[in-house]
Amino acid sequence: MLHDRQNQNWHTKVQHLGILLIDIAHYVALLMIAVVVMWAAGAEFWHIILKGKAALKDILMLFIYLELLAMIGIYFKTHRLPVQFLIYIAITALSRHLVVDVQAVAEDFHLWLLVTICLCIFMLSLAIVLLTWTANQFGRPEDNVHPNKR
Repeated sequence: MLHDRQNQNWHTKVQHLGILLIDIAHYVALLMIAVVVMWAAGAEFWHIILKGKAALKDILMLFIYLELLAMIGIYFKTHRLPVQFLIYIAITALSRHLVVDVQAVAEDFHLWLLVTICLCIFMLSLAIVLLTWTANQFGRPEDNVHPNKR
């Protein structure tokens, strides 16, 4: 009986250590990503200043950086990584591609690329609606997690 209790105690300590190491790795990785995103956003902003004007593609790129930082901030505050933010980033990236790059495509392929990108944005928007609706109707799986089990 005593041996089982010692084994269980040792097992619990190893589990807590593993959870602590994983949490530290998450925080270090997120901090590094945040620094890189801020560096890239700063470089983009500096490029805009040197150019003397901001084009729509530059502003949309800054929004992508802002959404990445918001996603990292939400993880630090809630310990959850919302999928919705990844979809928002994808929508913004596709919108930027639609505004900036589609004009450079050959005339005969232009319409199909335009329609495809618009359909992708529509499908991603539907995914946001579906994720939001299901979260409101049924809750999120992480809402049932006990804080000490993290």
